Amino acid sequence: MDCQMHTGKYFFQGEEYICSLELAMDIIGGKWKTMIVYHLKDGPLRSGELQRTLPQISNKMFTQSIRELEKCGLVERIVYAVIPPKVEYQLTEIGKSVLPIALSLAE
Repeated sequence: MDCQMHTGKYFFQGEEYICSLELAMDIIGGKWKTMIVYHLKDGPLRSGELQRTLPQISNKMFTQSIRELEKCGLVERIVYAVIPPKVEYQLTEIGKSVLPIALSLAE
């Protein structure tokens, strides 16, 4: 879809977007978000496991990217009430719907 030709407006989490492509790129754009979605394709991963699949990502960028994916509803954070604390991340149903895009890019 060509953004300039689309006259509709999209609203997501208080932000206004001129086209659906702009919205999609804000949600899954960037270097790390799509890679995180890709690495969660086979199921939940603990935070450290997920970070190890992305050896070049800084801790700060990982935290920022995973929080943005959570905020958009693509990734779910699961906290287990155990000691020491255990946290896993998994794709939500919406996140799974984005997976074909990540898989296509990987090919």
